[in-house]
Amino acid sequence: MMTDVDVRLLDGPPRIPTLLARAVVTSRGRKGADGALPGHRLVLPGVEQDLARLRDYCEVTGDVLGDTVPATWLHVLTFPLQVQLMADRSFPFPMVGMVHVANTMTLHRPVRAAETLVLSSWAENVRPHRRGSTVDLCGEVRVGDEVVWEGRSTYLARTSSPQEATSVGQGGSDGGAAPEVAGAEAEDRGLPTTEMARWRLPAGLGRRYAAVSGDANPIHLTGLTAKALGFPRAIAHGMWTHARVLAAARSRVPEVATVEVQFVKPVLLPSTVVLRGELEGDGGRFAVTDRDGGRLHLTMQVTAAPAATGRDAEHG
Repeated sequence: MMTDVDVRLLDGPPRIPTLLARAVVTSRGRKGADGALPGHRLVLPGVEQDLARLRDYCEVTGDVLGDTVPATWLHVLTFPLQVQLMADRSFPFPMVGMVHVANTMTLHRPVRAAETLVLSSWAENVRPHRRGSTVDLCGEVRVGDEVVWEGRSTYLARTSSPQEATSVGQGGSDGGAAPEVAGAEAEDRGLPTTEMARWRLPAGLGRRYAAVSGDANPIHLTGLTAKALGFPRAIAHGMWTHARVLAAARSRVPEVATVEVQFVKPVLLPSTVVLRGELEGDGGRFAVTDRDGGRLHLTMQVTAAPAATGRDAEHG
C-alpha cells in the first residue's frame, strides 16, 4: 500500500474546462523552476468506466471495442487529474504554454472494460532543458491494490515565446526530440522506413477527439481558435496520434508492454500522414511522418513488459 504520501481523495473526475479557465487566470506570478512541485498525490477511487464513451473513443482512434481497453484509454482517464495538478496555484509553471513532448506508459496486464478502477496522479522530476524546464506528470491505475497501468507525460515549460506549440495536451513540437528529417535520411537516422498505413485526417478530427477525451484545447478545435494561438490551422492531439498508432499495431506487438513516444512536430488539420514501422523481437519501432517523409511527427518504441499481478508500487 502507499505510505508516507500526502493523498488527496477526489469525489469525482475534475472538470477540464473549469480548470483551463482557472489556469489562465492564475498563470501570472508562478515561480517556474525555482518553485517546488505540489507534494501531494490526487486519487480518484471507484471509477466505473463509461462504455459508451469508450466505444466512441475506439471509433475515433481506429481501435476495436472489446472486453479489454486500449492502454491510451487509461491515459485519457488519468489526464483530468494531471490538469488539476497543473492548474493548482501550487504548481510552479503556468499551464498555458506547456508542451507535451514525450509519453511513456506500461500496461502490466490487460484491463477489462468492466473493471472498477482507482486513478492517481502526481508531479515529479523537474529538470533543465535548452528551451526551459521539463516536468513529469505521472499517472497510475489500480484494480484494488494491484497496479495495472503506469504512465508518465513529460511537459516542456518554455522560457522563450513558443511559435510551433503553445499548449498542454497538443502533442507538441520540438522539445528536444528528433528534428525534421527528409525521407532519404530516415534510414540513416534509425527511423523505420516500411510504410504500414496512410491516413487522411479531416479538419474536424480535433473536435471529435476532444469530445471523447475531454481535452478541448482551442488549438485543436477550429482554424480560427488555432490561429489566435499562432498556428496556421487546427492541429491534431498528440495523444490521438499515439492512440491511432497503437490501434494499428495492436495485433503485432505485445499486449503487456511499455510504450515510449516522442512528440516531434504538430500534425496540421486537414492533412495526410504516413505510419512507418518495423517489428523487432517482442516489440516494434514506429514513426508518423507527412506524406513525403520529410516532416516527422511522432516516434514510438514498443517493448514487452513483465506482468505485475499483485504489484503495489511506491512513489515518492
